[in-house]
Amino acid sequence: MNARVPPIALEPALALDRVSQAWDSEIVRQLTDYIAIPAKSPMFAADWAEQGLLDTVVRNAAAWVESQKVAGLTLEVVRLPGRTPVLFFEIEATQAHAPQTVLMYGHLDKQPEFSGWRSDLGPWTPKYEDGKLYGRGGADDGYAVYASIAAVQELKRQNVPHPRIVGLIETCEESGSRDLMPYIDALRPRLGDVGLVICLDSGAGNYDQLWLTTSLRGMASGTLKVEILTEGIHSGDASGLVPSSFRIMRQVLDRLEDSKTGRLLPQSFHCQVPADRLAQAQATAAILGEEVYRRFPWAHYDCGGSTTFALPTTTDPLQALLKRTWEPTLSVTGAEGFPTLQDAGNVLRPYTAFKLSLRLPPLVDAAQAVQELKALLEDNAPYQAKVTFEGLSGATGWNAPATTPWFEQALNEASQAHFGAPCGYIGQGGTIPLMNMLSEGFPTAQMMVCGVLGPKSNAHGPNEFLHVPYAKRLTASVAHVMAAMAQAQAAQQGAAPAAAP
Repeated sequence: MNARVPPIALEPALALDRVSQAWDSEIVRQLTDYIAIPAKSPMFAADWAEQGLLDTVVRNAAAWVESQKVAGLTLEVVRLPGRTPVLFFEIEATQAHAPQTVLMYGHLDKQPEFSGWRSDLGPWTPKYEDGKLYGRGGADDGYAVYASIAAVQELKRQNVPHPRIVGLIETCEESGSRDLMPYIDALRPRLGDVGLVICLDSGAGNYDQLWLTTSLRGMASGTLKVEILTEGIHSGDASGLVPSSFRIMRQVLDRLEDSKTGRLLPQSFHCQVPADRLAQAQATAAILGEEVYRRFPWAHYDCGGSTTFALPTTTDPLQALLKRTWEPTLSVTGAEGFPTLQDAGNVLRPYTAFKLSLRLPPLVDAAQAVQELKALLEDNAPYQAKVTFEGLSGATGWNAPATTPWFEQALNEASQAHFGAPCGYIGQGGTIPLMNMLSEGFPTAQMMVCGVLGPKSNAHGPNEFLHVPYAKRLTASVAHVMAAMAQAQAAQQGAAPAAAP
């Protein structure tokens, strides 16, 4: 499927109009109900099976998909013992000789609530305002299954040929997709020869064009705990003689990170940026400019009558893009062993524990990084304190395969048709473990990794929102690319594509 192909039969203006109607009449309401359900991922809800909330959101999505009565679609909720459920659907191809399959991916599990929501908003209290649907999980990425089916329905309405399509919607992505591989192994015979993956769990550089994700960082995480006492003691009696567990923690972290610059010290955690990704980052920096860093909610204060904003690590757009996509970075995402400020007395604490999240460049092996990290942090502890790094997990990042001509053409046509601008290419700092798994399993597949997480959408944080106008255009773009794949397959087979039934 490398030859350029003639224009597809899908009429873009009509597609966007009808996809928008589907969003307005049904999908927004479905997502409003979905947001209200605190279906947290297993990492954050150990009793997920007893709660039954993951099952609820899967059943609700399945019921909606079935209500759409998509021609040729079969659906089932697959449950392996002890694992979170997945929604799996299949749609037969319209062509007799369509050798490859489209795999559509999304997830329905969510991150925890987090604090700092606007007074009239909340993680489980959806609100639709100015084209934005606020609440946890709508954009990341509960919308994916609904957008996927809406895109397929438009192909059916316009009688446009499409390849065989399968959908895999999991409920463990926010826990590192630890349940996914057993399902992929179980369903592999039904996946077929995957030629295109459509993953709607990613971000966008702006809301003005279609964005293709070209890379994802990996991740190594765990809980670092420093113990110096068996119980808390009077700080006036012991401080100066008993070293603070927090100070020991700082010394241990200094082995990993230069606290002045944020640079990770082990060279093995770094990699060289490929030339094509560097060129794409330069082009994206020219498009986005200062928006690369201005998109974040910086703290600010009044200083002499003017507003002073906190600063990023760099204001150079290119360097900003590379820092958040191709450089390793350490974050402390949780802490234990601290009383609240109100309850903090004059007591030297017995231990300090931090949840560490280390983002890794796309080409760094996560399993090896986790082991190196454990040895680096635990060995030769200051003052012979008890230092442990436990609860380890890791996911290797992903670098997209080379883009074939038909796919690149389809992306640009879709972006021009629905946004009036060419497709943009951008790396993302987050992690989607599935992508590396699929690239290894289907090395020739094209990867349409896109999403609605644009500026200020704030996935995982307070005031998370789904930008509905952008989601509508993305949905129509997905339909365009699937139609283009059918056209390309037909061109490769030397036959005109048959009309959809």
